[in-house]
Amino acid sequence: MHVFVTGASGFVGSAVVQDLIKAGHTVLGLARSDRNAADLAAAGAEVHRGDLEDLDSLRSGAAASDGVIHCGFIHDFSRFQEVCEVDRRAIEALGDALAGTDKPLVVTSGTGMGSGGPGEPATEDRFDLHHPNPRTASEVALDAIAARGVRASAVRLPQVHDTRKQGLVTFLVAAAREKGVSAYVGDGLNRWPAVHLLDAAPVYRLALEKGTPGARYHAVAEEGVTARAIAEALGRGLKLPVASLSPEEVAGHFGWMAMFAGMDMPASSALTQQRLGWRPTQTAGMIEDLDHADWSTM
Repeated sequence: MHVFVTGASGFVGSAVVQDLIKAGHTVLGLARSDRNAADLAAAGAEVHRGDLEDLDSLRSGAAASDGVIHCGFIHDFSRFQEVCEVDRRAIEALGDALAGTDKPLVVTSGTGMGSGGPGEPATEDRFDLHHPNPRTASEVALDAIAARGVRASAVRLPQVHDTRKQGLVTFLVAAAREKGVSAYVGDGLNRWPAVHLLDAAPVYRLALEKGTPGARYHAVAEEGVTARAIAEALGRGLKLPVASLSPEEVAGHFGWMAMFAGMDMPASSALTQQRLGWRPTQTAGMIEDLDHADWSTM
C-alpha cells in the first residue's frame, strides 16, 4: 500500500514509517517544515507539505494514498483540550476523504480511554467516554467516521520508550530537574503501562493491514510499571533524591502533569495480541531503558 502518515517525522511516527517501508509499503509523509521534509526524504518517504490544522492538506494526502496512519498530535499540554479538538477535526477530515472508499484509517489514542474500575487493566473493547482526559475527543471522532462506513480503527498508546525518549515520563524528567527531586505520589504503587518504540510501530501496520472498523488496539508490552519504580530510576539517572509527595504537594511539583501523576492506569494487550497476531519482541522494558538513558535527549 501507499500509506499517508501524519506525524511521520515524530518520535512514534518515524518508527512507523521505517516499519512500513521494511514491510514493503511506500509512505507519503506529512511535513510542516523544511527540516521535517528533509528527514522524511532521507528516510525513504515521499513528502506531502501541510500540518494538522490544514485540513485540506490532510484530505488531499489521504485521497492520494491507499490507507492512512494518523500519528500526528500537537504536544502542547498548556492547551491540551484545544489540541485534542484539533485532533478531532483532523480525524474527521481524514474520514471525509476516505468515506465511500475501502481505504483503512488508523488513528491514535491512549490506553486510558479503555479504563475500567479501580485496579482493572484497560481493555480494547472498553471506551470510557467520561474519562477526564480530553483525548476522548479522538475516539468520539473515530466512532463517528466508522459509523459512516470508514474502515477506521485506533491504536492506543501507553508510555512509549527507548533510551532517548519516554512518553509522559519525559515530562517527569523535566519536573525532577526543575525541583531537584524525583517524586511520586503517596506510596507510588500506581501503575503506568509501557511499550518499547520498536514494538509500538508494528501495531499500527497490523491495524492498517487487517484491523476491524471501530476496533481499538493496545500497543502494550508491560501492563503496569509503578510510579515509584519510575521515580527511583529517574533519581538514579539524574543523581537526585527520591521523595513521596502528599496529595497537597502534587500540583506544585508536577504542574499540568498533576492529573496523571497519581493515576493508576494499567492496561492489557491480550485482545490485540490475539486479534492482530502481534507480540512484543524487544527485551528492554521501561526501567531498563531509563537505566541506559541518554539524558541529553530528555
